[in-house]
Amino acid sequence: MSISPSPPVFQHPSSKPLASFGRRRGRKLRGARQEALQDTLPLLQLKLEEVSALPRPLCIEIGFGGGEHLLAQAQANPDVHFIGCEPYMDGVANLLKTAAPKNLRIFPDDARLLLPHLPPASVDAVFILFPDPWPKARHHKRRLIQPALLAELARVMVPGGRLLLATDHADYLSWMLMHVLACKDFTWTAKTATDWSQPPAGWVRTRYQEKAEKEGRPATWLELRRT
Repeated sequence: MSISPSPPVFQHPSSKPLASFGRRRGRKLRGARQEALQDTLPLLQLKLEEVSALPRPLCIEIGFGGGEHLLAQAQANPDVHFIGCEPYMDGVANLLKTAAPKNLRIFPDDARLLLPHLPPASVDAVFILFPDPWPKARHHKRRLIQPALLAELARVMVPGGRLLLATDHADYLSWMLMHVLACKDFTWTAKTATDWSQPPAGWVRTRYQEKAEKEGRPATWLELRRT
């Protein structure tokens, strides 16, 4: 299938990009999840005016879903600082139900609003795992992986920094490959089929991945390095 690249999303740091997510909230939260949003989120929430002073090394997960991968990474790497970006408040609440480590901050909004505030070469790794595929052609402009996003990630990432993409959607995989292979700022590290068909070392399975596999949609991982 031939896919035409969409126009850049980042027109100005103060302008809000076209949403790459479907909704901000599900059903009304209750119990522990509602308490987590009220009591814990204010303690961990990252404000834009704090971004430029964040310590290194620094990693970002864009769209962390239920938070399984992000939480496991933060717990396994206590000397690394993590930012989790997630506009869907149910996912934020799920993560906050557990005891969040001290090296984790939450940005409960679109990550593309955060990126322009980061200094150049300040991020060591970025994870974008199973983003919304927006399968209908008229919605492709809402897909998160776009030339403008890759350019902004290249600006904020250190040379040699790691970018890990994952999807279980075949058409979105083609879309991802088309854009990353056309971007001179990143190099795809795969040497054999195992490199994209098997999860990377230290991978933590997520509930979304398990659901996709049960429905016959295996995941593909694309690991890239900032050139």
